[in-house]
Amino acid sequence: MRKTFLLPVVLGLGLVGCGDLNPTQQRTLTGGAAGAAGGALVGAIAGDAGLGALIGGGLGAGGGYLFDQSQQAQQRAYQQGYYQGRSSRR
Repeated sequence: MRKTFLLPVVLGLGLVGCGDLNPTQQRTLTGGAAGAAGGALVGAIAGDAGLGALIGGGLGAGGGYLFDQSQQAQQRAYQQGYYQGRSSRR
């Protein structure tokens, strides 16, 4: 009975820590979690789920960060074009 109570509490506390993240942190964390899950799955098939999760988590976090940088560059380009178009109307 102790484990059935403790597991949801630990998982809930882990999720509470994710509530106040900026978009870069959210995308990096999401990429890392997805990479770890996929890496664990592939690692389990290959024989070492822990190593697969570790490698997948690192690659996923890196991919999430790169995706965030791409999104920020796209947003900056949009804002720059918007303000240039707006200033040329005057």
